[in-house]
Amino acid sequence: MAGYRKLGRTSSQRKALLRNQVTNLLYHGRIVTTEAKAKEIRRIAEGLIALAVKEKDNFEEVTVTAKVPRKDKDGKRVKEVVDGKKVTVFDEVQKTIKKDLPGRLHARRQMLKVLYPVKEVPKEVAGRKRNTKTVDMPKKLFEEIAPKYVDRKGGYTRIVKIGQRKGDAAMEVLIELV
Repeated sequence: MAGYRKLGRTSSQRKALLRNQVTNLLYHGRIVTTEAKAKEIRRIAEGLIALAVKEKDNFEEVTVTAKVPRKDKDGKRVKEVVDGKKVTVFDEVQKTIKKDLPGRLHARRQMLKVLYPVKEVPKEVAGRKRNTKTVDMPKKLFEEIAPKYVDRKGGYTRIVKIGQRKGDAAMEVLIELV
């Protein structure tokens, strides 16, 4: 007996389907799918959330000096003429950044093996490539999802049966983060 459901697909198709649905579950908080798929999604998603809960505080804050281009009142870069060439003027700024310790870095890379990159498009400019933002899903797991589940020892997802689908009578369920 296999340790997982095959879902009537080849291994590459199954892996892509599950990665996509796990990413959407963690991004949106809930999705509607079939019961068999939901049970497989639950296994993967709960593992990722458990990893995020375990490593959420495993970082150190480091102060670094960064060069930032000086900007004028319109938000454009200030240029200066040096040796007959226009050169951008930079200011040195102190920034505090979070530096992952080895355990958290490993956890982040394990998450990136499963999660797809998510593009977020603002509603007012839908259909334009210019204002899309890439969402850092491991960051969302560490900073938004993991703090909610610190006191929980598992069972991060809930599966609620909706009913049978009209076309093929497959049992449809709602899987959501608790």
